[in-house]
Amino acid sequence: MNRLYHFPLSPFSRKVRLCLAEKRIEVELVEERYWEPSAEFLRRNPAGKVPVLRLGNRTLADSQAICEYLEETVPQPPLMPREAEARYEVRRLTAWFDDKFYHEVTSKLVGERVYRKVMGTGYPDSANVKAGSRAIKYHLDYMAGLLEARRWLAGNEMTLADFAAAAQLSCLDYISDVDWHRSEVVKDWYAKIKSRPAFRSLLADQVPGFLPPAHYADLDF
Repeated sequence: MNRLYHFPLSPFSRKVRLCLAEKRIEVELVEERYWEPSAEFLRRNPAGKVPVLRLGNRTLADSQAICEYLEETVPQPPLMPREAEARYEVRRLTAWFDDKFYHEVTSKLVGERVYRKVMGTGYPDSANVKAGSRAIKYHLDYMAGLLEARRWLAGNEMTLADFAAAAQLSCLDYISDVDWHRSEVVKDWYAKIKSRPAFRSLLADQVPGFLPPAHYADLDF
């Protein structure tokens, strides 16, 4: 049995879940409280982070490494373009959302509003929440600029860059921290990717103590 050790509101877990679902690879989801790592989990990934994918007799860690492994071993449907320049753009944007967006936005909003309570590390830091709320406006505007010139974030085909971005935004949408009125083109992009079958399991996620807003699972917002 293939297994993905994950946490529901981990954007990196969600990115891998989207790739697995898009490539129709069935996995059993095992929720992992990685902030309280067991010896068994640390054997799977000494870094103590999710996601960790058990695929056949292989154990894979790091969301980007997992996604690229899946792309190379299960090439259909493709999530990376063939041309070197186009592949570069996908990798650049994936790194943007995994690193810059995560640290400037997701870690400050989901991290403070959800993770602190789940992990029992105290009350939200209002300075971090305010910083995340400011930063997301910049990122949404950047996405709007890309999408005004392209059908998808990295070009005219859906790629891993779209999944990396959607994984982050879906976590924020779960706690109503995305102003979908800021950009119609970003809202339309998210509605399009949210409607894909690969997204269904994400829309069914439930985190105890945190109920998603009514629009979270609504494909038409």
